[in-house]
Amino acid sequence: MAANFKFFIHRNSESIHMKLFGDFDGTSAHELVSALKKNCGTASKIFIHTNSLNKIHPFGRETFLNNLDFLNDKSPLIFFTGEDASQLAPENKTGVKTISC
Repeated sequence: MAANFKFFIHRNSESIHMKLFGDFDGTSAHELVSALKKNCGTASKIFIHTNSLNKIHPFGRETFLNNLDFLNDKSPLIFFTGEDASQLAPENKTGVKTISC
């Protein structure tokens, strides 16, 4: 994981908010996917806030996108927010329901 990467998770009712900080590389992507798997069970909405990311490494983005298949049989809507939202959000060919804000 990038030495400066971290994230905070906040849950309120049926929503989860994940705020990402630092550099997003391949290991960071695995950490985020693992946290999504652990926390998204009953959530109807997941907000991934990207404003505090410094850099999104291409390998980190690809690793993240290639490991979202577990969401295909779940129904949360994922909102990517912030300046880097479009860099991290999957293009709708993955089957995951997302919105970039």
